[in-house]
Amino acid sequence: MNDMFEASFGRGDAVAIAAYTPDGSLLPTGMEPIQGAAGVQAFWQGAIDMGIKQLKLKSREVEELQDTAIELGTYTLLGSDGQQIDQGKYLVVWKEQNGQWRLHQDIWNTSLPAPAQ
Repeated sequence: MNDMFEASFGRGDAVAIAAYTPDGSLLPTGMEPIQGAAGVQAFWQGAIDMGIKQLKLKSREVEELQDTAIELGTYTLLGSDGQQIDQGKYLVVWKEQNGQWRLHQDIWNTSLPAPAQ
């Protein structure tokens, strides 16, 4: 599923990226939670429009509990010329629905230091 997420991001396909569960939610840093397909799609489209062109995910640990899986991993965001924009860690909850695993809850934060003031 992460390979499909990365490929969708590389194509700039916010619709495919937003294929979360119907009541799925994003918990981005510095923002209120975003819930539902339209909000999730708008968020990812905004990230693409800001210049994020590639996403690399690396799973560190996955724990499966019947129709739920919890994944801990790291991410790297790259711009159009391959420059690193951000890197950090994430925790996601997956739900299996009709034989397909879909993102349900998605939270991440940067590992880069805060900019000096």
